[in-house]
Amino acid sequence: MNPIFKGLGALVLLGLSSLAHAFDLQQLSDQLAKPEVIHGNFIQEKHLRALPQPLTSKGTFVLAKNNGLLWLLKTPLQQDYRITAKGIARRDASGWQMLPGKSAGAEQNRLFLAVLQGDSSGLQRDFELSLSGDAQNWKLTLIPRSLLLKQVFKQINITGGELVSTIELLETQGDSTLLRMQDSTRFQPLSTAEQHDFAE
Repeated sequence: MNPIFKGLGALVLLGLSSLAHAFDLQQLSDQLAKPEVIHGNFIQEKHLRALPQPLTSKGTFVLAKNNGLLWLLKTPLQQDYRITAKGIARRDASGWQMLPGKSAGAEQNRLFLAVLQGDSSGLQRDFELSLSGDAQNWKLTLIPRSLLLKQVFKQINITGGELVSTIELLETQGDSTLLRMQDSTRFQPLSTAEQHDFAE
């Protein structure tokens, strides 16, 4: 056989096999759900129509598969949040205090936890999901289904590789939030203090 045809045949077969093994939502969920604990830093930019410059906040986060998320703001002010299946708690001088659970902010945090944990079935209840790319470089687009979420979000874009790297929230009113997760590592177990924070 002509080597050019042979080469083309191999390319076609490769193309077909890659189509057959296209990266799908289940694979993405499995990939994001693998790590037991993820530590990292974040930079959050809130772009408000009324302001020329974004409001930037920075901090660290701890995502624990069986516990939830610790979201620890460092600048411009220091404030610790804990997001779990039970709801959202904020730390004050006397310990963790649960926040009211029916706000748009609560919805946003519940969604955020589902995204980071790779809970695509949870996301599919509330959003139309569209995934492109492969395991090392993917983009997930979420379009809200429910009326409550449509009032808040126009679209949510999430990108990543092995772990989530950016989350962009485009709000109906024209504001947006860009969240960049940096230096994420999945090889560091929960510290004693972190275990205590989740247990309280």
